[in-house]
Amino acid sequence: MGFRMGIVGLPNVGKSTLFNALTRTAAAQAANFPFCTIEPNVGEVAVPDARLDRLAAIAKSKQVVPTRMTFVDIAGLVKGASRGEGLGNQFLANIRECDAIAHVLRCFEDDDITHVDGRVDPVADAQTIETELMLADLESVERRLTNIVRKVRGGDKEAVQQERLLTAAQAALEQGRPARSVPVDDEDGKAWRMLQLLTAKPILYVCNVSEDDAATGNALTERVRQMAVAEGAAEVVISARIEEEIAQLPADEAAEFLAEMGLEEPGLDRLIRAGYALLGLQTYFTVGPKEARAWTIPAGTRAPQAAGVIHGDFERGFIRSETIAYDDFVALGGEAGAKEAGKMRVEGKGYEVKDGDVLHFLFNA
Repeated sequence: MGFRMGIVGLPNVGKSTLFNALTRTAAAQAANFPFCTIEPNVGEVAVPDARLDRLAAIAKSKQVVPTRMTFVDIAGLVKGASRGEGLGNQFLANIRECDAIAHVLRCFEDDDITHVDGRVDPVADAQTIETELMLADLESVERRLTNIVRKVRGGDKEAVQQERLLTAAQAALEQGRPARSVPVDDEDGKAWRMLQLLTAKPILYVCNVSEDDAATGNALTERVRQMAVAEGAAEVVISARIEEEIAQLPADEAAEFLAEMGLEEPGLDRLIRAGYALLGLQTYFTVGPKEARAWTIPAGTRAPQAAGVIHGDFERGFIRSETIAYDDFVALGGEAGAKEAGKMRVEGKGYEVKDGDVLHFLFNA
């Protein structure tokens, strides 16, 4: 399991440039005019994790298979998108399929790149997008409430629950608050997610800055940071142009280039970590002589469900997991050393997998 992040923003903020760099492709046409991206471009990238390479080296694994993350480059939204302006309905539908939304915000000055509103104000840009998403959600909520009236009157339990959640979302949206501001109990979690409200999705603000501001940010990124803190959202500072440049370089040259720019790592690494934290995701590993592999799961996942990420039969026939903490695996030189030192644990169905666990599952076929 990876996760799917939709990249949204107003036209000409650097979305497609960032997408091209992140996916190391030129699949999305980056151009200085609105709607150069007519269809959503989908790209999968390997999630960088130095732990996986370390484990593979210790186990002398022939193959290294990282977990993957999917980015969806969604064409630029404009004011009025919720009413279909700028092909808005099509693009809004694409956002519904994503687990989280990355708002790319222009935090750089450049007279050669036209801003759709004729000014550089990332907070106002974020508010424009959020308003369009809220208007689209409000229309969807009102339509659904109308459609389930008969079922609610008939006492359908699922419809009654849906009406309660839709009414709570409607109240928030009418007050100018996104759906994610609505408190939702665990017992309502699944039904709430099935509503697929755009503004219920977690938000990551991506501040696109010039090369000179990539290491320190600037006054515009500080405004975005303050907005993110106030909303309980996440934010990262990235120079799409730098990411585009290093995407074309060999690893050693890319590292040297980053060092010259005062950066310790690519923006991709920071973006993925922020996305993982935003969605409460973590990684576990399976390691052997044939293959070392990373798997993504939500934090708090129990061992049988973690096994099910590999194959449904593993979950259905789960017996137990042999578990070694990452630090123990490394410090003791692998599985044999960990077992000899008593650091390999046998865990049952109730075990919550920890980030970095090295697991081997036993199951009935």
